[in-house]
Amino acid sequence: MTVFDPRVTPARADLAAGHLEGKVAAARFAEGRIMEVIEAVAPLRREPRPDAPLDTEALKGERVAVYDSNAEGYSWGQLTQDKYVGWLPSNALAPAGPLPTHRVVALRSFVFPGPSIKLPPLDALPFGAAVTIVGTSDRLAVTSSGAYVPAVHLKPLGDYETDFVAVAERFVGVPYLWGGKTALGLDCSGLVQVSLTACGVACPRDSDMQEAALGAPVADRKGLKRGDLVFWKGHVAIVRNDETIVHANAFHMAVAVEPMAEAFVRIRAAGSEITAMKRITGA
Repeated sequence: MTVFDPRVTPARADLAAGHLEGKVAAARFAEGRIMEVIEAVAPLRREPRPDAPLDTEALKGERVAVYDSNAEGYSWGQLTQDKYVGWLPSNALAPAGPLPTHRVVALRSFVFPGPSIKLPPLDALPFGAAVTIVGTSDRLAVTSSGAYVPAVHLKPLGDYETDFVAVAERFVGVPYLWGGKTALGLDCSGLVQVSLTACGVACPRDSDMQEAALGAPVADRKGLKRGDLVFWKGHVAIVRNDETIVHANAFHMAVAVEPMAEAFVRIRAAGSEITAMKRITGA
């Protein structure tokens, strides 16, 4: 019998996605409704309650296939980008509108209700959020909802960053947050995913998924170079050069640049051995 990863398989005992019929056991099957994340950031949790652990975050503009909603204001579905499954606040979702045209490339960017940066902002969008731009007004881009975002903070979809390590370095000092993936807080695999996605590289959400899916093995630590990934059980770091790594970690409780040798000794002393070293081409 095929074993499916529950993190990326929209299946419960009582309900599963229609495309899984005949592959998993469930009381009923349903087709998903494609919804859009309309809040700047939406928490995705494993249970439909606000105190449940945060598994990941969905950013504005992301699409979600929703299979179930409850009376408590939560919707259960699967993110279309990285396939993660969980519960999101229903008020953070709406029927999918026009496809996004641009993404946010500043760590955060304000959204204004009119064509002036002196107006009180409506919201703040995180790096990687996607918006639909329909025009410009001076140095502001106009969204399909009639809001205004600084044009300098946006790039067209498909206009990718060229150095994912440089993207990760921009988050240095950001607090560590389990499940987070914005400049308000992120975790180790969130930093890797956000940085690679900005360069057009598809990236799973969790570190074990990334270890399995990304890159080719690097056999010798002495051969590590900028852009390589180093994995431990439950952790991943990005190599900056032959001396340092950058990673979001609970030791510093932040995204930090750390001497590679010191980090390896410290992590090993805490009981973790390196499980893989991988090299990603084209990132």
